[in-house]
Amino acid sequence: MLQDIRQNIQGTAAKIVVWLIVIAFAGFGIESILLGGGSSGVAEVNGEEISPQEVQQMVNTQKRQLIAMLGENIDPALLDDQRLSGQALEGIIQRRLLAQSAGDMKLTVSESELGRIIAGMEQFQMNGEFSPEVYKSALAQAGFTPSSFKAGLQQDLVINQLRSGLVGSEFATPAELDLTASIVAEQRDVRYLTIPYDSAQTDVQVGEEQIEAYYRENESDFYSRETVVLNYIELALEDFFEPVDENELQSLYEQEKNSYQYRTENRVSHILLTRGEGESDADFSARVSAVQSALDGGEAFAAVAGEYSDDVGSASAGGDLGFSGGDAFPEAMEEAIASLEVGAVSPPVETDAGTHFIQVTERRDGDAPSLAELRPELEQRIREREARARLLSAVEELRDIAFNAQDLEGPAAELDLEVQRSEPVARNQLDGLFASPSLLSAAFSEDVLELGHNSEVVELSPRQFVVLRVAEHNPPALQPLDSVREDIVATITERQVREAISARAEQAVARLRQGESVEDVADDLGYEWQLEIGAEQDAGMLPPAVAAAAFRLPAPAEGETRVDFTLTAAGDAQVIEVSRVSPGSYASLSAPRQQQLRQQIGRELGELVLREYQQGLRKAADITVY
Repeated sequence: MLQDIRQNIQGTAAKIVVWLIVIAFAGFGIESILLGGGSSGVAEVNGEEISPQEVQQMVNTQKRQLIAMLGENIDPALLDDQRLSGQALEGIIQRRLLAQSAGDMKLTVSESELGRIIAGMEQFQMNGEFSPEVYKSALAQAGFTPSSFKAGLQQDLVINQLRSGLVGSEFATPAELDLTASIVAEQRDVRYLTIPYDSAQTDVQVGEEQIEAYYRENESDFYSRETVVLNYIELALEDFFEPVDENELQSLYEQEKNSYQYRTENRVSHILLTRGEGESDADFSARVSAVQSALDGGEAFAAVAGEYSDDVGSASAGGDLGFSGGDAFPEAMEEAIASLEVGAVSPPVETDAGTHFIQVTERRDGDAPSLAELRPELEQRIREREARARLLSAVEELRDIAFNAQDLEGPAAELDLEVQRSEPVARNQLDGLFASPSLLSAAFSEDVLELGHNSEVVELSPRQFVVLRVAEHNPPALQPLDSVREDIVATITERQVREAISARAEQAVARLRQGESVEDVADDLGYEWQLEIGAEQDAGMLPPAVAAAAFRLPAPAEGETRVDFTLTAAGDAQVIEVSRVSPGSYASLSAPRQQQLRQQIGRELGELVLREYQQGLRKAADITVY
């Protein structure tokens, strides 16, 4: 049935069905079908609605974070919307509860502080200065508007105030410090000898019967990987590059010369006076006059800004607002800035924010590079722009033709493309083109692998598209013994060597427990031994395996020892004797270690308080998930 649908989906009957669906959507609205009637929200937290858009935004953010952490070879299943949406909704609910609690506490962030933080973010800067164009572009690519980004950032900052207050409210008591120090600063006298892995290798012989028995008992480990050999057509942006028209290049160069990055930029400082609540006209005018008098009297602009400006964010920096290319500030301010000489101060300028005194502290002219200097960049831009249109057109044609085609040769011939063949590709392919999770998912899908269809045209990036078809399928098969013999010998050898090393270590432990010294046993057996007096677990005085084993042993009684052995990752055996244990004390720690310990305990307790606080908010909240 599925095969019939696939072959006839472009027929008349199918088109009628599609039009009926379109009419239904037009009459009732797709939202009513997908989301149901009533509220459009997916949840409510104390009466505040959580919208589907918020959840999707969080899902998209989680996807970007996963891709950034795991790279392009990430398992596609991890990016499934259904898998991520539950986590996203839970995160939004917890965030909403904290934001509501912070609001109840009247925690806030001023607009000037918010602006200062945004202006200081490197991702919004060009040549070390805040760029409004870069800001808007970066937000658009991430799916934000300036207002939604500012609202989210403001909420983050307020929530962080709450979290910092809770975490910072905890501290370690003297009893807690003493107890923790007695453990983390504990000292032990440790003797240990090392039995090298290599010392037992000569004693191991692997016979044919062992090899054959291991092969029979572990056949499941010796199956070859399932692989497919793929025919595929690849469309890349570079394949559609064509020579650049000189007139178009010249036109783009003229546009580039007039762009914002080559405009004259002014570094601006200001003094902002805002009318206070209940402040009379006379009082406000008196403040404006006081500023004017101070400036006319020769006081430094930065000093006057620090004393009088109501813009807290810039007042501490002498009123500095950074650079503007003519569109960063309100129109009245930009007009005043354009008319000022460097160092001059404007008369009072009125905007919705209040009354400004403005000074241009630096002016830099934006001289555009020559056509020769910009030619490579502009040519590449034109080539890519025009090639992108041709690429997308070719992709759409390939989608239409390949969908019902019996192979890839026909579509390739019709579109003058080349069918390529891959090397064997495994389900966990780690390199090459087909390490891409989306291509692996397509290649091993039921539709392609079992039913033998062409895949959909897979978008690897806006510059690269691939359609594929299975040419050969190589199911897992038991490999002959001769092809895996060396691996079996290596496995048996390692196991037997470790058993032999462990047996030697147990013999050494038995001798130590009978009263012989580490020195005598090591000398007798020809092994190296070492002694560490007053070793601490995390001080790096002992090898990691020795430290872990030595501090895992119970403290010996006076005049006695504790003995054990451990195997390292390299296969060596280390026989350990602990002869004396001295509890640590807070008073004996250095000042830096005392401070570190206080901070560590305070941080751990603070995190515990924060978790308890969040759980309390959750229990007391009225939460509805639709």
